[in-house]
Amino acid sequence: MLPGTDPDAVPAPCPALLPQETACRDTAGACFADQGRHGELVVGEPGLLLNDRAWQLAETLLATIEDLRGCEHQLSNGCRLIDMGVDVAGGLDAGIALARLCLADLGRVTIGPGPLPADGWPHVQVATDAPVAACLASQYAGWQISEGDYFGMGSGPMRAAAAHEKLFEDIQGAESAQVCVGVLESARLPDEAVVDAIAEKTRVGADRTLLAVAPTASQAGTVQVVARSVETALHKLHELKFDMSRVVSGFGSTPLPPVAADDLAGIGRTNDAILYGGHVTLWVTGDDNSLAEIVPRVPSSASDAHGRPFLEIFAGAGHDFYQIDPYLFSPAVITLMNVDSGRVHRHGHVSPEILSESFGL
Repeated sequence: MLPGTDPDAVPAPCPALLPQETACRDTAGACFADQGRHGELVVGEPGLLLNDRAWQLAETLLATIEDLRGCEHQLSNGCRLIDMGVDVAGGLDAGIALARLCLADLGRVTIGPGPLPADGWPHVQVATDAPVAACLASQYAGWQISEGDYFGMGSGPMRAAAAHEKLFEDIQGAESAQVCVGVLESARLPDEAVVDAIAEKTRVGADRTLLAVAPTASQAGTVQVVARSVETALHKLHELKFDMSRVVSGFGSTPLPPVAADDLAGIGRTNDAILYGGHVTLWVTGDDNSLAEIVPRVPSSASDAHGRPFLEIFAGAGHDFYQIDPYLFSPAVITLMNVDSGRVHRHGHVSPEILSESFGL
């Protein structure tokens, strides 16, 4: 718990989960990874760490957890869990909350009408002025959590605390955190063994760790996954060796799929939403020649795997993500706006017919 907060204000845990709860009180540190307009990601500027920002947001969310149709409880090792869709209903607001936690509250997440796959269809929109810190150092689902028979995809600022991914060698976003916040995409809540394994990597005690969880096949899980449009564009640019310090702002809009009957179908629909319906705009600096050269390589259509529903691609790869062309994972359309020259570079196209098939229309 951050200094100055009232421990009595923490909502009661779910009655069904009471046997697992213990008292948990936490402290937070200070310092924030900032992103300079024309410089690389800078760590150590006055402010808050990514994990501190997410912790503060989590405390705010917990004050109205019932309104989110979520639930909080604590494990015997002191870890605080927020269930947003495993044993509770969750909802759209819970999904927005999960996305904000993933972004360390460095972006705005909204739901509004859009044109795909039909007029007025709900779209998840994301905007950030700290794209590298929010999307790559925090939101990117780059941590596979595998402990015993438990599996989940880990994202959020806990990744910056662990900083064991090669990505952090390039973006310099590692944190020495006092508290730790993560989001798990999983159909199960983690137990103490899972949390202890995470805490060992982050070097933050389990009693100072908070994890929010939702399966892909839930309202909240679906929202938080398709809120990754900007993240996928940035990750693609990073894979293409683009200078990430040139990206100063980002906006993305992606059609929100229907909740799938199971997580495998949910993986298909959420990926299709971004690959075949996602639009991302990035505001960048520098020369236009490099932008004109790279923009055709960014959209999902630049991959030879493009053009089929994701579940079909996934099955052909033996349900192994690592056997799929990594250049497929990017939005359908990318727009690069040069804030120095005023020029615009745009490439890609949407595929309404694939979206309609995927969404069951």
